[in-house]
Amino acid sequence: MRACISLVLAVLCGLAWAGKIESCASRCNEKFNRDAACQCDRRCLWHGNCCEDYEHLCTGEPPCETKACPAYLYSAPTSCQGRCYEAFDKHHQCHCNARCQEFGNCCKDFESLCSDHEGFSHSSDAITKEEIQSISEKIYRADTNKAQKEDIVLNSQNCISPSETRNQVDRCPKPLFTYVNEKLFSKPTYAAFINLLNNYQRATGHGEHFSAQELAEQDAFLREIMKTAVMKELYSFLHHQNRYGSEQEFVDDLKNMWFGLYSRGNEEGDSSGFEHVFSGEVKKGKVTGFHNWIRFYLEEKEGLVDYYSHIYDGPWDSYPDVLAMQFNWDGYYKEVGSAFIGSSPEFEFALYSLCFIARPGKVCQLSLGGYPLAVRTYTWDKSTYGNGKKYIATAYIVSST
Repeated sequence: MRACISLVLAVLCGLAWAGKIESCASRCNEKFNRDAACQCDRRCLWHGNCCEDYEHLCTGEPPCETKACPAYLYSAPTSCQGRCYEAFDKHHQCHCNARCQEFGNCCKDFESLCSDHEGFSHSSDAITKEEIQSISEKIYRADTNKAQKEDIVLNSQNCISPSETRNQVDRCPKPLFTYVNEKLFSKPTYAAFINLLNNYQRATGHGEHFSAQELAEQDAFLREIMKTAVMKELYSFLHHQNRYGSEQEFVDDLKNMWFGLYSRGNEEGDSSGFEHVFSGEVKKGKVTGFHNWIRFYLEEKEGLVDYYSHIYDGPWDSYPDVLAMQFNWDGYYKEVGSAFIGSSPEFEFALYSLCFIARPGKVCQLSLGGYPLAVRTYTWDKSTYGNGKKYIATAYIVSST
């Protein structure tokens, strides 16, 4: 597929953060600043390097005056809960890496939480960038359930620059998907995945209440994907890395991190990582999450999604590929929605899980078919499960060059 030159140049600007400027105060819509720790330009949403106050200072949203203010959801953590022996991150207020005691910058609860913690308390168990890239290539090759070239016909139409994504102009008169071979959807993992999509209320602030059938569908999905070579590769890798002692432990953790409920709005238990990433949500009049091609196709087929444009079309000449697009979802706009195209449900689930486990709250550098790919995850920091483990807040593609 053809890359949009403007975004390739933007991505080449990098994801590196340096310097001490960490706020968007008096910086909204400035040009990329190499000396800043985070960015306030209009491309920062795509690159995943916006300052924490970007949304409130630069997008016209009113300041949040409640404890549920999104500005605090992804703030630098002050605890080692879910962070024991993670890689050093200069943006954190305190640290939980293997050398924090040597440098005297550990979080106060380092000793109590990280002593022989979760079975991988030694620095030798840290997952390297090279190991992540290697396992992502294995997962890529293992995805035999992916779409073949003849299974999907895309009509990507107009490519716009990142600076135009806020304009909310429909530049594509035709649907994104011209054809999809729906025989794909009869495969067990696809069918189990699709069963989950309508189990959620898309508006945050309305509590999710699952029936026994809907809870059984979550288990069925996990059961089906664990039969695949993709998930077997991921589990084998994480087991070797001392992350999980058994497959059941792994599956139980996946269910908690993805399907465990927490509150994005005023209602208790109104969101989850799965709902946000794969099904999509609406908050404050905007589409949030919604990073799945199957969901997009099904909603477009029903006339609920209107494809507007794209800012990036990935370099792969087979599926899975990557597209970053703009669209309207039944009256609500998505400024930049990146998604794999033509991948199996287990493939996306595996890569996002890998990145969340290995690089929680960070950019995760992958390799797919010889091409680099970056995925950004965020942890949900307002509530935890188990022994201080964090739920998935979101996961999405931030660059591919």
